[in-house]
Amino acid sequence: MKSIIATLTACSLISFSSFADTNPAELPHIRLATTTSTYHSGLLDFLLPQFEKDTGYKVDVLAAGTGKSLRMGENGDVDLVMTHAPEAEAEFVENGYGVLPKKLMYNDFVIVGPDSDPAKITAENTIEGVFGNIAKQNATFISRGDDSGTHKKELTIWSQSKIEPNFGGYRSVGQGMGPTLNMASEMQAYTITDRGTWLAYQNKLELDILFEGDESLFNPYQVILVNPKRYADINYDGAKAFSDWLVHPNGQQLINEFKLNGQQLFVASAE
Repeated sequence: MKSIIATLTACSLISFSSFADTNPAELPHIRLATTTSTYHSGLLDFLLPQFEKDTGYKVDVLAAGTGKSLRMGENGDVDLVMTHAPEAEAEFVENGYGVLPKKLMYNDFVIVGPDSDPAKITAENTIEGVFGNIAKQNATFISRGDDSGTHKKELTIWSQSKIEPNFGGYRSVGQGMGPTLNMASEMQAYTITDRGTWLAYQNKLELDILFEGDESLFNPYQVILVNPKRYADINYDGAKAFSDWLVHPNGQQLINEFKLNGQQLFVASAE
C-alpha cells in the first residue's frame, strides 16, 4: 500500500519546565479553533492533558471545518487556529488576522469507497482519473460541503480534473468528516477523507481505501495565532505558549507517537 507518510526517527526528550513558570490560577483559558480531523482522530485528547500539565493552561476546543475555524479567528472568537488549507491560511495571515504561522504536522488524504468499486477507480493511476471515473459512472460521491480543508481539497481536485461536480450521484451534505464517512458507508458511496479520521473510524465502516499516494493528496497542518492588535481580549500569551509547545521537540515527538491500532496518524513537521 502506497503512503506519503515516511518512517520517522525518534526525537530526544527535552524538559518543558520553561513553559510552566506562571501560577496556574492566574492563567486564562486558551480558545482553539481546529479542524474536525484533529478532533475526531483523538489527537487533541492525546496532546492536551500533557500540555495542560506542563503549563497550567486549559484549552477550550471548538471543532469545525477549516473555513469556519478561520472565520472564528477573523471575528476574534478564538485565540489561535489549527487548520489544513494552505491557500486559505495564507490569506488569513496576509489580511492581518493571523500572525506567527508555524508548520505543525502532515498526513494525507485518501479516497475510500465500497469494495465492489463500481467506478473502477482502483484501476486508475492518477487522482484526476479517479474523479473522472466517478463522474463518468455517475457513482455516488459524498462531499462534506462544509468549506473545510477536506472540502477545499476535494473542490481543487474537481477543478484540476476539469470536471464540474454536478452529476447525479454527487451529494453535498454539509457535515464533518465523521458523519460524512458514516453516510458514505451507509450509501456504499465514495468520498475523500484525511487519513487520520479514516484510521479512527475504519473499523466502524463498510468501506476500503481504494486510492492513495498521489502527490496532490498531501495534507499539511499549521497552527496560527490570532492577531492581538485586532482584538484586545485575545489571550495571546496563552496562544503563543500552546503554539510554542506544539512545535517544541517534545510536542513534535508526542504528535509522532500518537497511533491508533498501531498506525501513526500524523507526522510532525515543525521547522
